[in-house]
Amino acid sequence: MIRSALLFSAVFFIVFIIGFFIHDFFIQKQQIILPFSLKKVYLFHLFFSLIICINFLIFSNFNKFFEQLGFIYLGTILLKLTLFCFLFYPSIFTEEELALSSRMSLFIPVILFLITEATIVAKILKKK
Repeated sequence: MIRSALLFSAVFFIVFIIGFFIHDFFIQKQQIILPFSLKKVYLFHLFFSLIICINFLIFSNFNKFFEQLGFIYLGTILLKLTLFCFLFYPSIFTEEELALSSRMSLFIPVILFLITEATIVAKILKKK
């Protein structure tokens, strides 16, 4: 289990490093100024996704929770989106209208980490 947790951590850190630096490179190249910190957005998704996957790894060992892990995952996605909106509220909702580049800069990390997280959760559920 510790080996799997370390592997998940490595995968998420690799997604963070590659995703953030490529994304930041294109933002810098296009000289786009974002109303939020791109690094904070990526760090939020990194840590929250990592926490979700490690908790799923732990809870998958208990038969009592295993049957409900799919429903719990849906709840964690809702919690993640709610917490994200709460933490980044000033930069998301106070702007009159976010530019397309700003909206895409919020959407890209969500998709990157959601795909990675869903793949890892699916592997955890498939093991049993």
